Amino acid sequence: MDSTLSALPKHAETSEPSSGNTRRSFLKKSLAVSATLATVGSAALPRLASAAEPLSQRYPDPLVHILDDSFLELRVFNASVEKLATGMRWAEGPVWVGDGRYLLVSDIPNNRIMRWDEITDTFTVYREHSNFSNGMCRDRQGRLIVCEGSTTTSEGRRITRTEYNGTITVLADSFDGKPFNSPNDIACKSDGSIWFSDPPFQTSNNYEGHKITPTQPHAVYRIDGESKKVTRVIDDLAGPNGLCFSPDEKTLYVVEGRAKPNRLIWAIAVKDDGTLGERRKHIEGLDYAAIDGIKCDEAGNLWCGWGGNGDPKADLEKLDGVRVFNPQGKAIGHISLPERCPNLCFGGREGNRLFMASSHSIYSLFVNTRGTGFAV
Repeated sequence: MDSTLSALPKHAETSEPSSGNTRRSFLKKSLAVSATLATVGSAALPRLASAAEPLSQRYPDPLVHILDDSFLELRVFNASVEKLATGMRWAEGPVWVGDGRYLLVSDIPNNRIMRWDEITDTFTVYREHSNFSNGMCRDRQGRLIVCEGSTTTSEGRRITRTEYNGTITVLADSFDGKPFNSPNDIACKSDGSIWFSDPPFQTSNNYEGHKITPTQPHAVYRIDGESKKVTRVIDDLAGPNGLCFSPDEKTLYVVEGRAKPNRLIWAIAVKDDGTLGERRKHIEGLDYAAIDGIKCDEAGNLWCGWGGNGDPKADLEKLDGVRVFNPQGKAIGHISLPERCPNLCFGGREGNRLFMASSHSIYSLFVNTRGTGFAV
């Protein structure tokens, strides 16, 4: 017997009930059926992630700090820093997939890529055994490009492209016959070339990959868009990390993540032939700041993943979050987060939603600008 039906009220009387009793009986049965179906139905529905959770109920959000009045133009007065998902061990390399309305983010120690869906507000595994993926982006054809920072078995420490049918194409896994260290962050240029940093960050432990002895210098590489030839374009920075292009692509910004005494962002001229020219120090991470992933908006401002560099004297309450600099390298704003922010990207329907991959969690904030990839 169906358990739902057997749970309905039964009548012991064998005689014909009166019309009043019949109506009361019908109403009781209807209510019982409705309650039972509601219970069964809710149990059968997939459970969604919690809705976006504002960290503050106040407007303007006190977590969005104005360091220069020019940042007021980039702040949306009634937009909050929102927590979208959590449960990762070290979140990195977020990339927005606009045609699917979802965000991908690397969960490095768990060796997987996670997916947050804007439509359903769910947070699920997109790819297991991602070879400890780190930075990600999409090429001009919309295909996913991934820095695989280590190995699962015999693969990894390479740059891969996910084809439309889901197969994986290896774009580069070595230079001059030697494997890369641990590809870290990545950017695609409009000419089809792919640029990525290769520090040794994921080679020193068995937490974010596998412990190995690196055989390459700390470097930045370029994969040509047509020939697919790999060229080493930088080999004299200590721990090159985040990188991105200015809106006109004439400047390459690169984080020197192991610079002493403070971490730096370099602004480097990009020539028409893909080689690099003059270099200047653009930003210095003072007060024990760690600079990580960076993105440029359509006006040339740099949005930088920010936090403490591990020094015990670092004030993490003031450092953790995102620091924003204008094209001249002046700090104009800061978004405070309860976790260090390794990386970020712009996304959403209009390209004006800042997604922040922050250690264990994903946060977002609507802003009054867009990433360079959304500029028209």
